[in-house]
Amino acid sequence: MDDVTDLTGDGGVIKKIVARAKVGALAPSEDLPMVDVHYEGTLAETGEVFDTTHEDNSVFSFELGKGTVIQAWDIALKTMKVGEVAKITCKPEYAYGAAGSPPDIPPNATLIFEVELLSCRPRKGSSLGSASAERARLEELKKQREIAASVKEEEKKKREEAKAAAAARIQAKLEAKKGQGKGKGKGK
Repeated sequence: MDDVTDLTGDGGVIKKIVARAKVGALAPSEDLPMVDVHYEGTLAETGEVFDTTHEDNSVFSFELGKGTVIQAWDIALKTMKVGEVAKITCKPEYAYGAAGSPPDIPPNATLIFEVELLSCRPRKGSSLGSASAERARLEELKKQREIAASVKEEEKKKREEAKAAAAARIQAKLEAKKGQGKGKGKGK
């Protein structure tokens, strides 16, 4: 999929769609500024992962446009829809810049985030009931992620078992051929 967009016009925030959202999917807006994402951040220079929600299957939630995340995220997430996965390349001036970066991110680093927009919703108190409803919603999201991870792990295990079985069959055939060759030589 070659959907690459320069969101800032200066190459500062580049978005490449990895997986499209379903038709009619919600997008963040003034009424739905709260977003939940799953992400993995890597250093562009080395490919080293410096932050991820994949390890603990957590969900990162924040309000767009409030400056609580790096500028690149505020810019890019506004262009996404629920279910979309995008790679967001952030030049330092749209990420952490020369100062104020977390200890595991070098100064003036270009960062790449693969971000999946899980949901967008109203601000707390707007129309989403109580904190317990919010917790229940986040728990449900976590369960869905765990189920998806479990399915992926099972598929991986089946592929590995199939590879092992195929390798065993090939080895058995080779052994059988080797045995046939030795038998003919001894009979002469």
